[in-house]
Amino acid sequence: MSSFGRRVDRFERSVIAILMAAMTVTSFTQVIARYVFNTGWLGALDFARILFAWLILFGMAYGAKIGSHLAVDTLVRALPARLFKAFAIFGALCGVVYAAIFFWADWLQFVGIDAKGGAFPYWLRTFETGIGLTEIRYPDWAQEMFDLPARVHRWIAYLILPLGLFLFGFRCLQALIEIVQGKREMITTAIETTELMDQRSDPDHESYAAAQEHASEAPHWYDDNNSKDRR
Repeated sequence: MSSFGRRVDRFERSVIAILMAAMTVTSFTQVIARYVFNTGWLGALDFARILFAWLILFGMAYGAKIGSHLAVDTLVRALPARLFKAFAIFGALCGVVYAAIFFWADWLQFVGIDAKGGAFPYWLRTFETGIGLTEIRYPDWAQEMFDLPARVHRWIAYLILPLGLFLFGFRCLQALIEIVQGKREMITTAIETTELMDQRSDPDHESYAAAQEHASEAPHWYDDNNSKDRR
């Protein structure tokens, strides 16, 4: 992995951890404030929704990096190796094109498709107009100190749209290169299910012992019912 890729990796993991912590703290304090002190923060729900949207888009990019997106690959795995690799490359390429279209669709005009808009132009309009969010407001001290409006700028919350799509496209491109180089099989993670089944059937693997122990702890009525079904 390049130095840029490592920095992006650390950035994604740090932001995801911060977002999860912020969501937990916001939800917990809001519940305590509402049910114990009969008060609360008016914009807590909207703030939690924005954090969740950030978490989804960051997670989408990081999931492409670690290969955690699920896929049904039964048919493609039945194909010859070269054809399977071609489909794997096509899948990663679709992710790159998807991110590019939703990030900035105007480039499609160069290939004869009349399309405009995208996440980046939309975010840029919110930045230029300075529209604020409905429920989330700056603290009074911040308004006085930095001469801010009452409502938090919408472009701050919507920054995740172009940022998340850029990161997702970067991760798909990274996966595409690794697949071409033979360092990675697919952009998805369906192979892990097969690997897990192989591990549990391998007596030398630690998961095999765990599976056997779990089976031995099953209640007797479960074994009786299974034997009846088999008969």
